[in-house]
Amino acid sequence: MASLLLLLLLSPLSTTAASSGAYPTIPGTMDTSFPASQDSKLIPIRREVYGDGRIFDITHRYTSDMPSMGSENGLGQFLRLPESMKNGSFANISEMKLITHTGTHVDAPGHYYDHYFDAGFDVDTLDLEVLNGPGLLIDVPRGTNITAEVMKSLHIPKGARRVLFRTENTDRRLMFKNQIDTSFVGFTTDGAKWLVDNTDIKLVGIDYLAVAAWSDLVPAHLVLLKSREIIIVEGLKLDDIQPGVYSIHCLPIRLLGAEGSPTRCILIK
Repeated sequence: MASLLLLLLLSPLSTTAASSGAYPTIPGTMDTSFPASQDSKLIPIRREVYGDGRIFDITHRYTSDMPSMGSENGLGQFLRLPESMKNGSFANISEMKLITHTGTHVDAPGHYYDHYFDAGFDVDTLDLEVLNGPGLLIDVPRGTNITAEVMKSLHIPKGARRVLFRTENTDRRLMFKNQIDTSFVGFTTDGAKWLVDNTDIKLVGIDYLAVAAWSDLVPAHLVLLKSREIIIVEGLKLDDIQPGVYSIHCLPIRLLGAEGSPTRCILIK
């Protein structure tokens, strides 16, 4: 997977190095790498729910100890402040570096198909109409991966194009643990094939870093991505939300040439 380097702004006026000390602690997270602000009167409000309970943020907050594929100790430091006002710069200018499949993110067809990658089927080609519109949040039976039998038992109505699958990954709070847990719940190959053959689903969302079970990681992804019509959204934060019908909105970063991208996703009642 490609590394993503985002320069939020680039200033040629100063090359002064800075520590991470300019970043405040984020309340409600386990990230203690940044010291708290010195001004106790300035307390930012961070929400999970907006609009009097109508809008739910289902995106995980990016922190240094969130799980990351290929790391045994979490994501680690991904945000730096090369230009700091405390060190004489005219503005604070951050730099971010992380794998494109970190946290809440989308998969493009080129993630598991190299000829799609070479042909340019990147996140910039994903259909925003698929990523935005009415959809379902459903609970998957606990204690099992998403097999063909499980898919049959869910009785997903024909015509449903966007479905978010909440599993025991949410119950176990796997996205809040810094180590990758390969016992996570995901689609088996036959479950993915049943979805493709028997439903109208074009957006598949799930509550861990991979839509496919660890034992079926490659083949289940291949089934879902083969047609280039299904968009996969992984690492969703689905706790404390009632199952049902919502307006789903996901907007990935427009990264030319990238097979994955972080995305901000919300549900609206």
